[in-house]
Order: sequence, then C-alpha cells, then structure tokens
Amino acid sequence: MSSAEHIATIDLLRARDFPEAPGRSAAGRAGPGFHIAELATYEAAGDDDGTVRDAMEERYEAERDALTVLLTERWGEPHVISLASAFARAVAGSGDVAEPWASLSETVPDVHLWQAEGHWIALGVARWGGWEALQLLAVITETDPP
Repeated sequence: MSSAEHIATIDLLRARDFPEAPGRSAAGRAGPGFHIAELATYEAAGDDDGTVRDAMEERYEAERDALTVLLTERWGEPHVISLASAFARAVAGSGDVAEPWASLSETVPDVHLWQAEGHWIALGVARWGGWEALQLLAVITETDPP
C-alpha cells in the first residue's frame, strides 16, 4: 500500500463508529472505543537469517516516519511515547491500562501520537513472536493513552 492508501484507511476509520464488541475488521482489529489498522504485515520465512526481517523492520519504520510527516502537516508535531510502562503495568495485572493500549504495549515499543477531533491517532511498528512477524499499525481510539 502507498502512503496515500494508508492515510485513506486512517481517515475511513476515524469516520467509522467503534464496534460494541472486540473482533476482526476489514482493516485489522477493533473493539469498544478503538480501531487498529494493520497497514502492512511481514512474516519471516523459516530460512530468514534475520537479514530480510531487519530490512523489513527498517522499511516499516521508514513508512511510519513518512506517514508521520504527512499527519504532522494536518495535526502538528506528534508526541512520541513509550509503551514500556504500560506493558509493565499490564503484565503486573494492575488493571489500569485500558484497551487498545494494553494489547499494543505487548508488541509496540513506542507510538507517534496525535489528538484530533476527539480521537487519538497513533502509528507504531509491532514486533510479534521474537520479531518473526512485523506490522505497521495505525490506531484510532477515544481512550486516552496510558
């Protein structure tokens, strides 16, 4: 997908109502108060020695940064926040980290974050299963970040 297609997906989800129950959507995952768009996904092949995965991680980070430039033109400079403390609290079972932040914190170390028109919009790169899979994610939520 191109940056224009990613922006179109973000705009579509910003306009869409949030579902009443968590589940899959055409763009990724959604639940009460949030949409998570899976903009791009890479799954390592069994014979990948890490070289391709490292290149894909760099690519997804570059795509996130390119989208950040475009969204900064709309909403100003983003906040870049770490989700490490949210992850630590979620793992400890504190119960004070709401969705989608609790799930995101398991795989996304940090996000580029804006607030616009009553929603939080975040971009991040998820690393799954020891980084065997990567995803470029966009999050639209009404839930304040942790």
